Amino acid sequence: MGVQVVWPSGAMALLTQLEADRISLKSQGDLYDLYRNCSLAVLNSGNLTDNSKELLENYQNFEIDVVRNERGLKLELINPPESAIVDGKVIKTLQKHLYSVLRDIVQLQSTRDSIQEIVPQGLSENTLGLDKGTVITNVIFHILRAANAVRADHIPSLAVCWGGHSIPQDEYDYAYKVGKSLGLRGIDVCTGCGPGIMEAPMRGSLEGHALQDNAANCERIGLTEPSIIAAEPPNPFVSNLVIMPDIEKRLEAFVRLGHVLLVFPGGPGTAEELLYILGIKLCHCNRHNPIPIILTGNEKSRPYFEAINDFLVHCFGSDITRHYSIVIDDPKKVAEMVADGMKTVHAHRTLIHESYCYNWSLQIPEELQDPFDVTHENMAALDLHKDQEPYKLAANLRRAFSGIVTGNVKEKGIKIVAEHGPFKLHGDKDIIEYMGKLMTDFIEQGRILLSQREYVPCYQFEATND
Repeated sequence: MGVQVVWPSGAMALLTQLEADRISLKSQGDLYDLYRNCSLAVLNSGNLTDNSKELLENYQNFEIDVVRNERGLKLELINPPESAIVDGKVIKTLQKHLYSVLRDIVQLQSTRDSIQEIVPQGLSENTLGLDKGTVITNVIFHILRAANAVRADHIPSLAVCWGGHSIPQDEYDYAYKVGKSLGLRGIDVCTGCGPGIMEAPMRGSLEGHALQDNAANCERIGLTEPSIIAAEPPNPFVSNLVIMPDIEKRLEAFVRLGHVLLVFPGGPGTAEELLYILGIKLCHCNRHNPIPIILTGNEKSRPYFEAINDFLVHCFGSDITRHYSIVIDDPKKVAEMVADGMKTVHAHRTLIHESYCYNWSLQIPEELQDPFDVTHENMAALDLHKDQEPYKLAANLRRAFSGIVTGNVKEKGIKIVAEHGPFKLHGDKDIIEYMGKLMTDFIEQGRILLSQREYVPCYQFEATND
């Protein structure tokens, strides 16, 4: 394909010399590989894959260079994917996403430096009295504000949709219908930006807004992070792409940005997301902070939700079910429940004078906020026993499923599993048995990987009691 040139616009048309050097091909800056891989994922938008290693190997000759000149800044794409080019030009939405990658990768190191500067590692507070969690929450807001994902003039209207990338067509069609029902009611959508469930509600929401002659105002926010974007390139319906520094900040961005959470069928990544929000809701300090959670799918997906519900009840007891609703095969009812949930959130935030666009008052425990380094040692050390506070168990289970996702689709995880074998997870017999049962259900239902016909588990479960 040769060389294609893209000219960034707005604030990203200008970079400092240091910023440009860190992502430049010629200088081989410390952020170059990350910037190159994220840009390649964006240019591969709409192409189905869930294996970052495979994507990077298929485009080994792709490079991207940042050139500063008298006009500001230009990006030179060397051997980009052919699907990204039409009549010699990069597709406009992909150009926009390239700007998003540039913006978020440039500020990635600044984000890390800011957290380290304000709250040095090992200290819970600095001299200003700011705890690390508060700093992280403010940094996340800064990233979302820079991406124009938080807007002061919007009343609650954003539904976060979680679900799998590897799903059958009938589940995609159902999620699309839910998205359309949301769009007809003026409700916007935020997803993880990839294919499958992450695409379907966005596509449906756009049509619903269009039928109400409101397509220009339809928000379709895609939140991703550097280690997952190559495995799940943005789908073609994302209107605003945001790359968060890591999975924990991505998850926090979802729950602070969204007003109602919808959980569609998925695999271990969806289980991770659900356990994250349940861990927050299990904290007593959040009992008055409304975050409606609706689990939904078509009739064929009923066994999936029965398995998820069974797993949660066995881990946390029957009381866990009061934190979510399950709706099967009824897109209209789901949309009506979402709309009612928006009204509840609106009334609550008006009462306490809380921001409509960002849930500042939500308390997220350290166990859910701190980044989890997925290694064999850390996975084996996870406490998967019931003799701890429920939110801590949820946090540890979240980390366990996060590790499984890493071993399945992320370049680092695929590499360390290939070198050292599967991760080993230890815990109470009934928790381990039900985790194993849930993963078996995921495998049998084809919810793990698109790129493997026969899934080879990256994990082993071992019970530590009778």
